[in-house]
Amino acid sequence: MNTQEPLTAANTSQKRKQKNPALFLWRMIVFALPVVVIVGGVAGVMIMGALKPKPEKKAEELKPAAVLVASPKRETVHLAINTQGEVRPQTEIDAVPQISGKIVYVAPGFIDGGFFNKGDVLVRIEPADFRLRVIQAEAQVAQAEQRLAREKAESEIAKRDWAELGEGEASALTLRLPQMAEAQAALDSANASLSDAQLQLSRTVIRAPFTGRVRNRNADFGQYVTVGTRLGRIFATQVVEVRLPLTDTELSQLGLPLAYLESKDNPGPKVELSAIVAGKERHWSGRIARTDAAIDPRTRVLFAFVQIEDPYGAGADDGMPLAVGLFVNAHVVGREIPGALVVPRTALRGDNTVYVAKADNTLTMKKVSVVSSNRERAVLLAGITLDDKVITSPVRAAAEGMKIEAVEHTAVAQATTDVPVAN
Repeated sequence: MNTQEPLTAANTSQKRKQKNPALFLWRMIVFALPVVVIVGGVAGVMIMGALKPKPEKKAEELKPAAVLVASPKRETVHLAINTQGEVRPQTEIDAVPQISGKIVYVAPGFIDGGFFNKGDVLVRIEPADFRLRVIQAEAQVAQAEQRLAREKAESEIAKRDWAELGEGEASALTLRLPQMAEAQAALDSANASLSDAQLQLSRTVIRAPFTGRVRNRNADFGQYVTVGTRLGRIFATQVVEVRLPLTDTELSQLGLPLAYLESKDNPGPKVELSAIVAGKERHWSGRIARTDAAIDPRTRVLFAFVQIEDPYGAGADDGMPLAVGLFVNAHVVGREIPGALVVPRTALRGDNTVYVAKADNTLTMKKVSVVSSNRERAVLLAGITLDDKVITSPVRAAAEGMKIEAVEHTAVAQATTDVPVAN
């Protein structure tokens, strides 16, 4: 009895390989070729990297930073500060009546912006009632004078009668002395009433107490006003003031103490005021006359007052007055410092430091005493010498002793001048 082997997938595959060996070999090559290529590439890269010559190592040399330097200059410096303020009248009041009545006259100059001189009549109040009071007071004075004269005459008669008939010293009542004193008191009272009536009559005319201008008018002809009614606001034009805020540093530059008051022996610093008016820059001159007695607690500054005399007349700039309410720039001339060291402003680092280029081409930092500085220059009292070369250009990551290459400002300017100009 013949037995047959079972037919399986393995037996089938074995038989196919035996029947077609070329096909099997081709498939093996197709699958193996990518692997061979990848492995060969990696091996080639590794071999090339191993055979690559190694670069030579060189120590990096730090190049010194190029900087611009300048030499300090010794000069006599006049310190000055710039600030701003508003023009205000030194004297400004409300014009008010001291009596009640109807306005019967208003001066032509008593209008908004009007001019007036000292003593000019601004407003008149109807005087009829007050004239009647004067007449009544004069009548009372006449009666009191008559009574006093009668008492004096009767006193003289009493003296003669007592001298002829009486003995010893007469009493005051006999001589009518109390009656005469009463009559004198009545006369004094009548005179006082007359003076009061005349005073009230004089107050019907309101006159200007100074030469000035009218800021605004609040009353007009025919209006009934009472005591204290505001007729208008006026200010004097003899002197105006500008209130300037000053910090503690600015006070030291001007040499002004707290609670300063100008005197003949100690005149205040000169001040040049300027402003653009009607498209043109105008200038006026004045002096600091005084300072506030205390520092402003809100702003921590001290205010100084500049006085300008006759701003609408002789103090005007070519006819342009220094008008009240104008906001002006102020240039104040301060104290003089002989022998100060002056450096470009760019040489100052922070508040009190400068960089100095040493002779061995290294940088050093020095603390200086700064008196004043602006956009162009800084004024120093101490910290450097005339032989120092201060660095004026920016320096990144500056450190004590760092290497630098100094270039003088003059050399840079000369090199710029020597560049040929193309025709």
